[in-house]
Amino acid sequence: MHSIIILFICYLLYEYNITRIRILYSQQSQLPLASAISNLSLPKYLLLHLREKLLYKIKMAEGENDVENRSHVLLLPYPSQGHIHPMLDFGKRLAFHGLQPTLATTRFILSSTNPDPGPVRIAPISDGFDRGGYYEINSVSAYLARLEITGSETLDNLLKSESADGQPVKVLVYDAFLPWAGEVARQNGVAAAAFFTQPCAVNVVYGHTWEKRVKVPVKTSPFVVPGLPALEHEDLPSFMLGAGPYPAYLEMVVAQFKYLHKADDVLVNSFYELEPEEAKYMESEWRGKTIGPTVPSSYLDNHLSSDTSYGFHLYTPTTTPCIAWLDSKPPHSVVYTSFGSLSCLDPAQMEEVAYGLYDCGKPFLWVVRSVEAHKIPENFAEKVKDRGYIVSWSPQLEVLAHEAVGCFFSHCGWNSTVEALVLGMPMVGIPQWTDQPMNAKYVEGVWKVGKRVKPDSGGLVKKEEIVRCISEVMEGERSEEYRRNAKTWREKAQEAMREGGSSYRNIAEFAAKYRAQ
Repeated sequence: MHSIIILFICYLLYEYNITRIRILYSQQSQLPLASAISNLSLPKYLLLHLREKLLYKIKMAEGENDVENRSHVLLLPYPSQGHIHPMLDFGKRLAFHGLQPTLATTRFILSSTNPDPGPVRIAPISDGFDRGGYYEINSVSAYLARLEITGSETLDNLLKSESADGQPVKVLVYDAFLPWAGEVARQNGVAAAAFFTQPCAVNVVYGHTWEKRVKVPVKTSPFVVPGLPALEHEDLPSFMLGAGPYPAYLEMVVAQFKYLHKADDVLVNSFYELEPEEAKYMESEWRGKTIGPTVPSSYLDNHLSSDTSYGFHLYTPTTTPCIAWLDSKPPHSVVYTSFGSLSCLDPAQMEEVAYGLYDCGKPFLWVVRSVEAHKIPENFAEKVKDRGYIVSWSPQLEVLAHEAVGCFFSHCGWNSTVEALVLGMPMVGIPQWTDQPMNAKYVEGVWKVGKRVKPDSGGLVKKEEIVRCISEVMEGERSEEYRRNAKTWREKAQEAMREGGSSYRNIAEFAAKYRAQ
């Protein structure tokens, strides 16, 4: 009872400070968010954690859903939106199957968002850069080194504090990008499950590289290894052609297999029907089990009818204006264009994209993050205002589900690709780096739901090529085939997550294993 009273006082402090933010915003509408956060008496991440603790204690006191008897699972994603979303959605699935999930992420990320994660609790750890995250140091190798050192320390502290508080963690589900986390779990007597965010096909490439069966940079073409179809150079993850300016990233994606033999479970963010041969190989070699697609339940099986969004956004979507704009457009007429939360196009490529969208003659909704907006050609927004709408972020699931959208022009990041497949949306792919080229290969050549643009000899995708691919996907000879195939994959994704489906069974078995302990 004393702990609940203490937490209640902390929660009142949290509410008081949130009220102060609202007052500051009402008095100074131009006040930056960072300034508002700095007016809190306690760090925002700590206030959020106190709120979570209070709500959990109240549920325990009231016996709500027998929460005190649920096995506790801790989820640790790599600290970026593209890794948090699938891990968070998986946590919601585990809650449905009777576990108590908590997602741990960095203090900086928690201070940059207002999470609404449903049944998943939130807890802070540190990457060593609490004020600015990666951008505080802007060096991949230095960031990853500090993340491992400070992340290990604060994860260890979190596991110990949860145990001391009567909520011991039974299993840590850690992002495979963070193999050191599994070691921390084992040192605390906690089971550890590796979670691969990318698809089986990409993981198979990295696995062969870790096992020394493939040497980087890959020079042979076609690229032929067990578990995969024959691939050309341009189909491979970009790091396989050479580390380029990011050798630390190459080391990280290959080191996902470090300590994997020690993991109690291996989970993959895909579904069996989507890549059956690759999934079989992933399971036979590394015990991988598919548990995807990790998309909010209302778009798949509706087991969690209130689960309509991820509930965790590092960028604020312009939801109402986007949907209102789409409502004014004919069915299947809009080209939705977004290149994700990290991709950066150079100014020349941005100009080709802009005029490719303009010349295609179709209405388009284009997401350009604020840090990229200066690359939009001068006066372009004014020029296209009758047909184009440019926003800094969008509610992507709602957009892809909208009747007006007929094509997704995408960088082919895995989350975006999965969302398009789940919502039955044909695609035009313009991959940039990492796993995206391989995802685009599968979009065009395996799943047959769209086209991949071809760059010129200098690596630039010209506006004429963009127009050609958009036109072919939306109104060409194969447009009906693309739509039909996209619909088929949507149905297969839904089947995988329904009771008895391939991913449903794997999730249920995983949950049952730790529920029983």
